[in-house]
Amino acid sequence: MTGPVDLSSYALEDDEIELARMVRAFADDVVAPVAYEADRTHTLPMDVVAQMGDMGLFGLPFPEEVGGQGGTYLALGLAIEALARVDQSIAITLEAGVSLGAMPVFRFGNDAQRAELLPDLLTGRALAGFGLTEPEAGSDAGATRTTARRDGGEWVIDGSKQFITNSGTPITRFVTVTAVTGRRGDRPEISTIIVPSGTPGFTVGPAYDKAGWRASDTHPLAFADCRVPEENLLGEEGRGFANFLHILDEGRIAIAALATGAAEGCLEAALDYAATRQVFGAALSTRQGIQFTLARMQARVHTARLAWVRAAHLRDAGRPFKTEAAIAKLVSGEAAMDNARDATQIFGGNGFMNEYPVARHYRDSKILEIGEGTTEVQLLVIARALGVA
Repeated sequence: MTGPVDLSSYALEDDEIELARMVRAFADDVVAPVAYEADRTHTLPMDVVAQMGDMGLFGLPFPEEVGGQGGTYLALGLAIEALARVDQSIAITLEAGVSLGAMPVFRFGNDAQRAELLPDLLTGRALAGFGLTEPEAGSDAGATRTTARRDGGEWVIDGSKQFITNSGTPITRFVTVTAVTGRRGDRPEISTIIVPSGTPGFTVGPAYDKAGWRASDTHPLAFADCRVPEENLLGEEGRGFANFLHILDEGRIAIAALATGAAEGCLEAALDYAATRQVFGAALSTRQGIQFTLARMQARVHTARLAWVRAAHLRDAGRPFKTEAAIAKLVSGEAAMDNARDATQIFGGNGFMNEYPVARHYRDSKILEIGEGTTEVQLLVIARALGVA
């Protein structure tokens, strides 16, 4: 493996290292050349998404009997990390397409739902979103206000969602939404329901004007007397919130891999720039202060990768991984932000120009400390595991 980190030192299988090499080459040759223009125009390059589908990336962690590649969550993480080095928007499109789009159907769908929806999702011919976050329900997802009630064999959904990834692309087939479907005492019972794109009463709002991840497809959603068949219930009624928490734990591993890739991308760019940038007659990399900064950046990448790979190994082995996933997301998110800041400083004025990848990483990386569980939520999960919260 080329670059500042040799993946062979992470106890990976040969086929996993080869997968990382393949996706890394794809990222350098196909994704990187269009990343700036996609970011500038806030456009998800659908041809790149199609090529990712042809490579089997959307099916990586799913068994072959449902149309997947028979791989592991570790394999998915390696692919996401390789993409995030050059473009976080493309990396999050894959991460959300798998973790939030296809995985809930695979985990909790019935045979009919799997047979109908998974073939296109696992080949990248279709994408799906997961509608959880609301204006007043983010980290406190239990504060969901969207409701769904039964009426004549249908669910009638009313409410709104925000910040929903992959919800408005040309190939978005449906969104899965959380909604209050009843109450148990004074507590809401939350279920998840599949809402196909184009359903009357389901409106996808204009794309957000985001600070980062600008090529990623992200929209607010509105539901007004939106009716879908009762059989669109995904999983057991009233278990939607509990099921979501399981999905979120897995997703944190994938986000940690993404953040690790971002941190490595910043390191790679800073290394190249410091070696070629001449300051007072010598390469910037000859300055001890810069050398120490680069060394700290390398240490962050290494630590972040150890954390998410460990969590992925536990998940793939069927062992508890909730705490390790939280640690991985915490460590890697901070590594991405710290490396983006340091790389931008090394680049100087050039680091403030969007055509340079480090500028985009600087804007993109902050969301890694917010999305799929804020830093504070990760600290709470870890504190609970310690028995002090």
